Amino acid sequence: MKPTRILVFAKAPLPGRVKTRLIPALGADGAARLARHLLDLALEQARAAAVGPVELCMSPAPGHADWTGIPLPSGIDTSDQGDGDLGERMARAAKHHLDNGEAVLLTGTDCPGLDAGRLRAAAARLADHDAVFHPAEDGGYSLLGLNAFHPGLFADMPWSTSAVARLTRERMAALGWRVWEGETLRDIDTPEDLAEGGPIPGFALECRL
Repeated sequence: MKPTRILVFAKAPLPGRVKTRLIPALGADGAARLARHLLDLALEQARAAAVGPVELCMSPAPGHADWTGIPLPSGIDTSDQGDGDLGERMARAAKHHLDNGEAVLLTGTDCPGLDAGRLRAAAARLADHDAVFHPAEDGGYSLLGLNAFHPGLFADMPWSTSAVARLTRERMAALGWRVWEGETLRDIDTPEDLAEGGPIPGFALECRL
C-alpha cells in the first residue's frame, strides 16, 4: 500500500482576510480566532490520524510575515500553495506527491467534523480505490483523496459554488475510476453554519455573537 500524505490547504488566519462571511456574526477578530482554531484543529486531527506525512500548504508562502506569531506543530511539512486558482494549486500539490509514489488526502480547515477517524478511514479506502470523497452540505467537498491523477478534476471548476461536488463525481465517473464516497459533512463558512452545525471542539462559545 502506498504511503498517504495529508495535504492541508490554509490561508494565514489574519483579521479581515479569512472567514469574511462570518465577520457579521463574530467580528473580524473573532472570525480570525475561529480560523486559527480550525487550522490548529485540522493539523491536530491530521497528525492524530497517523496515516503518513502531514503537509500544510500555505498562502502566503512559509516564512512570509503574515505567518509571524502563528506557531505550527512540530513534525509537519510546509509548502507554498503558489499561484493560480484553487484548482491549479490543489492539482499542482497532488500531482507532485502522486508522481513521487504517495497517495494524497486533500483537505482545508473549514470542516471540524473531518476528524482523525474519518481521515484514517479515507486513507484505508485508497488501498483499493482511485479516489475517496467526503461531500460538503454546501455542494462542495471537505475531502478529496487520490490514488491517481487527472487534471480534469481541477480544471474549469466553478469553485465555491454548489456544483463542485456534483461535477467532481461526474468527472470521476467519466474516467471510470473506483470511487468511495463518505458521509456528507458541514463546513463552517457562514453564521448559519455556526448556528446549525453544532459545537466546534475546543472553540469558546463567547466568541460567537
